[in-house]
Amino acid sequence: MRNGGQLLVESLVALGATKGFGVPGESYLAVLDALHDWQGRLDFVLCRNEGGAAFMAAAWGKLTGSPGLCFVTRGPGVTNASIGVHTAMQDSVPMLLFVGQVGADMRGREAFQEIDYRAVFGTMAKWAVEIDDADRIPEILARAWTTATAGRPGPVVIALPEDMLTAATDAAPLTGPARIAEPAPSPETVGETLALLGAARRPLILIAGANWTEAGKAALRAFAEASDIPVVAAFRYQDQFDNFSPVFAGEAGVGMPAHVKRLIRDADVILAINTRFGEMTTDGYTLLSVPCPEQTLVHVHASDRELGKIYQPALGVQAGPNAFAAALRPVQGGWADWRAAARAAWEASFEAPAQPSPVDMVAVTALLREVLPEDVILTNGAGNFTVWPNKFFRFGRRARLLAPQSGAMGYGLPAAVAAKVACPDRVVVCFAGDGDFQMNCQELGTAMQAGAQPIVLILNNGIYGTIRAHQERTYPGRVSGTTMENPDFTMLARAYGYHAERVERTADFAAAFERALASKTGAVLDLDISPEALTPRQTLSQMRAAALAAKESA
Repeated sequence: MRNGGQLLVESLVALGATKGFGVPGESYLAVLDALHDWQGRLDFVLCRNEGGAAFMAAAWGKLTGSPGLCFVTRGPGVTNASIGVHTAMQDSVPMLLFVGQVGADMRGREAFQEIDYRAVFGTMAKWAVEIDDADRIPEILARAWTTATAGRPGPVVIALPEDMLTAATDAAPLTGPARIAEPAPSPETVGETLALLGAARRPLILIAGANWTEAGKAALRAFAEASDIPVVAAFRYQDQFDNFSPVFAGEAGVGMPAHVKRLIRDADVILAINTRFGEMTTDGYTLLSVPCPEQTLVHVHASDRELGKIYQPALGVQAGPNAFAAALRPVQGGWADWRAAARAAWEASFEAPAQPSPVDMVAVTALLREVLPEDVILTNGAGNFTVWPNKFFRFGRRARLLAPQSGAMGYGLPAAVAAKVACPDRVVVCFAGDGDFQMNCQELGTAMQAGAQPIVLILNNGIYGTIRAHQERTYPGRVSGTTMENPDFTMLARAYGYHAERVERTADFAAAFERALASKTGAVLDLDISPEALTPRQTLSQMRAAALAAKESA
C-alpha cells in the first residue's frame, strides 16, 4: 500500500522524469513528501514564483523533448503558473502542470482557493483533468504523458485533490512510457509531394516545431541541399535547421525581413513541415490568402487538427516531421538563382549601421557570433531587444534557441535556468530587456540555490521598447506609461551571488564577457543601451519624425 502522492511520484520516475520545477503549497504536501524519497532520481527545483516555475517547465520541454514538470498549489499558485501553460501551448512543447485542489468533500462550494481547472484551462491547455480516485493515478498520468508528447505536443494540467493524494491505494505504479510511433507518410503521398516540388519554379520549405530528432533534421537538410531549395524557419524555430547550410534563408517572425516576406509571398510551392500557421509567421495572415492561398501548399503535420485549420492545403499530410523528412528524395528544377538570391539576402540582413548607443549591439552580436561555443543555448523573453538573438545570430547544428512564440515577457531568465539545470556544462546566455528582466528577476535565487547560473545580458534602455515603438508610430511624441526607473541591476545580481558588471562602452564589452564566461557563479552584465537604438535600422527619433510627417500629410 502507498498513498496517492507516492504513487504519482513513483510513476513519474518510471516515465523518465528527472526534474520538476515548482513552488511548495499545502495542497500537495503528500507529493512533496514522496519526492523526499526520490532525491537524486526526481529532483524538485525550488522556484521563487509559479510563473517562473512554469516557464522553466515549458523551456525544459522545448529543450529536451520530454515533458517539463511543474508543481504548484491551488488558486493563486496555478493562476500565476498559467502564463507558462499558455506559452507551452503556443510553442507546441510538452509540459505537465500538477496543481493541488481542494478535497472532494469541499468541491463546488468556492472553498479556499478553489478553481474549476477544466473550465479555466480547457481552452489554454491541450488537456485539463482532475484525478478524483487514487487508483486511477497511473491510468490518467500515462494518458497525460502521451497527450503531452504525441501529435502536436502541448501542456496538460492535472488537478490533484488533497484527500486523493493522502488516500491509500494498492494500484501498481507505471513501469515506463508508452512507445508511440511517429505517423509516417504513404509512398503515394511522398510521390505527390515530390511531383509538386519538381514542377515548381520557386519552391520553398517552411519548418517549425521543437520535436525534431537529430536524424530528422539531418534528413531534411540533406534533402534541401540536394534539391537546392531555400529553407525558412517559422517564428523562433531557426535553431531547428543548420543556419550555416547554403539553403537556409532566414526566420519568418516578428520584424520579418523584407526578403523573407518576398520568399513566402512569391513562392509558387510551399512545403510546410511541422508548422502551426501563427500570426507572426504569416505577417498577420497576409502572406498567404485565407483560406485558400495562391501558393500551392503542402502542409505536413502530425496533428490532424492543424491541417486545414487556417489554410486549405493542396495536399495535407498527417505525418511526423522526422518520418516525413526521412521519406523524401531529392528533386531537381531550374530554381538555383531563386535559392542563391534567398541565401544572399539572408547574409545581407546581418549588415546594420553602427547604433547610436553607448553599447552598440551590432558590434556585441558580431563578437558573440565569434566567441560563443557551437553548442551554446540562447534564451530570451519579449521586447524589441530580441531582434539581436533572433535576427543577428547564426545557429549551427548544436546551438539552441529558447524563446516564446507567445511573446511572453519574463520567459528568458527562467528558460536559461532550466537550460543550465538540464545541461550544466553548456554555456547558456539569456538576453533580457530591463523591463523583461524585472518580470522574473527573482529567479536568480532559484539559479543560485540550484547551482544553475547562466550569463544574463540586460539591454538596459529605461523604456518598454516594443510598446514605445508602437506608441511613437501611432501617437508620436505623446509618451505615456513606457518610461521606467530601474534599480542597480549589478547590486541586485551580487546579492544573489552572481558576478555582475555595468558595461557603459562597446569597447568594454569583450573583456566583461570574457570575465562572465570565466565566472563560476554565473554573471549579469548590465548594458547601457540608448533608447534611440530602438531598432537596428531606425532610431526612436526617426520613428517619431516619420509618424509626425505621415499625420501632417494625411
